[in-house]
Amino acid sequence: MFCVAIILQVKVKPNSRVSLLEQMPDGNWLARLKSPPVDGKANAELLALVAKHFRCPKSAVTIKSGQSGRTKFLVINPPTD
Repeated sequence: MFCVAIILQVKVKPNSRVSLLEQMPDGNWLARLKSPPVDGKANAELLALVAKHFRCPKSAVTIKSGQSGRTKFLVINPPTD
């Protein structure tokens, strides 16, 4: 079986009323997060939200770039069996 990692470009909007992940018409993703962008809280919420959306463990989702910016590239690694 052939498994590859998925890379997502996500625009993050912290301090939103609700947390949700939606795909935009251009194929990129928009994450609205309740958490503020302080002490990594928004990043932690983003990883949990993406993991829940794609039904994978939180440990499978990592931030490839954009750790402190609003536009991030995330990697979802396939399970290793």
